[in-house]
Amino acid sequence: MNFQLLFSPIKIGTMEVANRFVVPPMGTNLANPDGTVSEELIAYWEARAKGGWGLLIVEITGVEPLAKAIPNQLGLWDDKFIPGFKKLVDAVHRYGTKIAVQIHHAGRQTSSAILGGEQPVAPSPVPCFVTRETPRELSTEEVYQLIEKFGDAAARAREAGFDAIEIHGAHGYLVAQFMSQHTNKRVDEFGGSLYNRMRFPVEVIRNVRRKVGGSFPIIFRMSADEKVVDGRNIEESIAVASIVEEAGVNALHISVGVYASMPYIVPPPDVAPGFNLSNAAEIKKAVSVPVIAVGRINDPVLAEQAIRTGKADLLAWGRQSLADPDLPNKVAAGRIEEISPCISCNQGCIGYIFNPDKMKCSCLVNPFCGREYKMKIEPAAQSKKVVIVGGGPGGLEAAWIAAARGHHVVLFEKEQSPGGQFRVGAIAPAKQDLTKAINYYTYMGKKCGVDFRFGTRADAGQVLAEKPDVVIVATGGEPSIPEIPGIDNPKVVTATDILLGKKAAGKKVLIIGGGLVGSETADFLGEHGHEVTIVEALPEIAEDVQESVKHFLLLRLKRHEVRIETNAKVIEILQDGVKVEKGGREKQLTGFDTVVIAVGAKSVNDLKPQLEGKVPELYVIGDASRPRKAIDAIEEAASLAIKI
Repeated sequence: MNFQLLFSPIKIGTMEVANRFVVPPMGTNLANPDGTVSEELIAYWEARAKGGWGLLIVEITGVEPLAKAIPNQLGLWDDKFIPGFKKLVDAVHRYGTKIAVQIHHAGRQTSSAILGGEQPVAPSPVPCFVTRETPRELSTEEVYQLIEKFGDAAARAREAGFDAIEIHGAHGYLVAQFMSQHTNKRVDEFGGSLYNRMRFPVEVIRNVRRKVGGSFPIIFRMSADEKVVDGRNIEESIAVASIVEEAGVNALHISVGVYASMPYIVPPPDVAPGFNLSNAAEIKKAVSVPVIAVGRINDPVLAEQAIRTGKADLLAWGRQSLADPDLPNKVAAGRIEEISPCISCNQGCIGYIFNPDKMKCSCLVNPFCGREYKMKIEPAAQSKKVVIVGGGPGGLEAAWIAAARGHHVVLFEKEQSPGGQFRVGAIAPAKQDLTKAINYYTYMGKKCGVDFRFGTRADAGQVLAEKPDVVIVATGGEPSIPEIPGIDNPKVVTATDILLGKKAAGKKVLIIGGGLVGSETADFLGEHGHEVTIVEALPEIAEDVQESVKHFLLLRLKRHEVRIETNAKVIEILQDGVKVEKGGREKQLTGFDTVVIAVGAKSVNDLKPQLEGKVPELYVIGDASRPRKAIDAIEEAASLAIKI
């Protein structure tokens, strides 16, 4: 397909952008703890400038210390931040890429822990749905002071060399809080009517304009639909767009949602690609400035058609730009199959940001994301013979990277097709995107010269016959079978066998285990008309599922009328059901045609003891080492493959 429109230039005010590809501002937490620019952050943005993106918008940058939404948030409330930003801007400009910075205040959508013990501030004392903290209401005088701070931050950004400013009026942060009836309960000149609620963003725009000059481009980001009670809908947002255009902005960046509707800000695959384009199209009809659309933009064909049909002028690719910083260059060269896909799993991006053990943005499919400063694919000092056993995501990732570095790689996989647990997981509803990752890894392996031997269960003899310098055992895991009475009942099957179609379920199904696998198997069976009951020993099901993904999964389980028994430990499998212990009492759940086991996995690692001492280098990765998530296996694989 011809992607002529995607690669056509466009002007935002006086700034000419070379193409329609935009990397939107996403909180990475890669800044230094004091809010200054880190080398990690520069490497992250430089990778995307090198990848051919027309416009980069640097993420949430605070206008004062109380503006922080994440611990390592960038700041522009003091001149001390300017040198670091100048270094970042210069690194990006070397590639001819335009770069803007988003000035931001969290308002109520933060916590005292992030603010060093300070209470969050907001238009009104309405708690955030996520942080559950009640903010302090800003005085009228403080509101006017904040307006000045936005303008001062913008002036510093211009001094640092940025090409444009973006004002963050989306996602329920402070500017959005003033705009929305959902959060603004004020009775002064900043509350009440739409006219009054728009006073704060309008004054911010005017203050920024006054301090950066009449020709400097200003972008305004807003949520077209907040998807909460009393939140702004598309009709009101059309009016808002007209107001901010009149106030002097040069482009609109149309997003969706607030923290309370987070599943739409970072939507999983349950939400259709390009789902927000219709909102952008409605707003585009009402304004004359360019419109940037965002929301699961993850395919160049979809993006080209969005521009061709007038839905948007530029496309912000969000998580897809995390998955592949080189996407525009690959599209331009026709290397579509080399695009590392975003599978919208939310594990490495938003999942890591809200994980206290991680706190820095990355990507499941592309573990180099957020680690560009220290992880690179470079030619190996010496070419080695590398044998990999196991063609799941970890094995596939290790294979193509090792081959790309110049190693001779042989990969054995016992199944006829690659993918491992990804191939199983892709069967469940809203999980088809996993197949994109499998196809990507396999394509890259073939391109780089990996010798794939599918349908071959390799033993130690076959491995040693290859005379390897390096062996990587990536044999993954297999379903764990609990040792409980009745487990040998012919009605008992594994979730894997159900999903792969190896075993058929009867009309009434009981699933033992309500984690990710059990819940998704229930979703699969419910979609196909089975009557399903989940029995889970923990207080909740799907506790190991990312929150946005879990939101839609639970909605579907409710629609399928799946019965859920929590805090229930299965102590025996009966002829047509199970006996459970719940609350210190035993009870029976009977009348079932099939019992499905979904209680986790155990490692498959028979090869390690057979190969120890017989090969120069031996490694075990992923579930073969110990059962974990796919993101752990892929990170482990990449880290190993760049070192051997």
